[in-house]
Amino acid sequence: MYFTPMNILIRLPNWLGDMVMSTAFVKAVKDEYPGAGIDLIAKKGIDFLLPYFPEHGQAFIFSKDEYKGLGGLRKFGKMIAAQKKYDLFFCLPDSFSSAIMGHAVAAKQRVGFKKELRSVFLTHSYTKKKNIHRVEEYVDLLQHFTQKQIAVPAVELKVAGAVKGNAVVININSEAVSRRLPKEKAISIITAVRNAIPNGIILVGSNKEADFVNEVFDSLPDKSNITNKAGKTNLTALLQLFANSVAVLTTDSGPAHLANALGVHSIVLFGAGNENNTAPYNKHKRTIIRLAQLPCEPCVSNTCKVYGVPQCLVRLDEQIIVSAVNCVLK
Repeated sequence: MYFTPMNILIRLPNWLGDMVMSTAFVKAVKDEYPGAGIDLIAKKGIDFLLPYFPEHGQAFIFSKDEYKGLGGLRKFGKMIAAQKKYDLFFCLPDSFSSAIMGHAVAAKQRVGFKKELRSVFLTHSYTKKKNIHRVEEYVDLLQHFTQKQIAVPAVELKVAGAVKGNAVVININSEAVSRRLPKEKAISIITAVRNAIPNGIILVGSNKEADFVNEVFDSLPDKSNITNKAGKTNLTALLQLFANSVAVLTTDSGPAHLANALGVHSIVLFGAGNENNTAPYNKHKRTIIRLAQLPCEPCVSNTCKVYGVPQCLVRLDEQIIVSAVNCVLK
């Protein structure tokens, strides 16, 4: 008897941290369908992560600039359908547009969460569980579809040739203002860590974050043994930088998930955001620091609507942060 392997296509999430967390889902699908061919769709800009993902087949990169509007979504999906016929399509984003894309792919079964009337484009849609971690949300989608209890794998990215050094990487940035360290607080924390450890410190940031990091770096009272690499490394080099570091001190942001998935201990300063839902998933490689003194904590707003400047970050105790860094280094 000739057996035709199943073809599976997974639409990955659109945000860096969520895409990192989806590695557990890809591994769970591989375990559940060991003979299947598994292809991935990633958003342009974060597709640099794909070489470090669990083993997979073809990757399709979606660009909003190239495939504009609803017509562009359908065109992209039909382009994929013309290349390969899929038995199963998993849609991890819960957006209306991603479901339209999946419908255009014309997979026999299309699986995703219920939201925004998107169920009309899916063959199987399920209600997302509340109050569970994002990684578990993704795997729960697979559990719903298979009607099986599935163990949640670790979140993991693999970088070849990583050599552990002794540098501590510090990331003060985040896409959301409510999760980014204000300038004076960033200076205070970096200075406290600088005075407490002999290790080299590396500041990082994207091209659009470089001006802010440069401003903080220029205002540091002691720059000795501190290197500012904000805007000076591409994303692949940044991944290698994390993999080679001994620890990463960071806001709640994509870099927190990158470091944790690479097996580097992440010390994460939480302002906005709920750590029970979006903290780096591998608990043995993370330390969560939260003020936990304000009635508005935790919020999920991208701006601080109560204080303007996020006091949940401003009021963090530098000595608690330093102690956490020293604990990891020891």
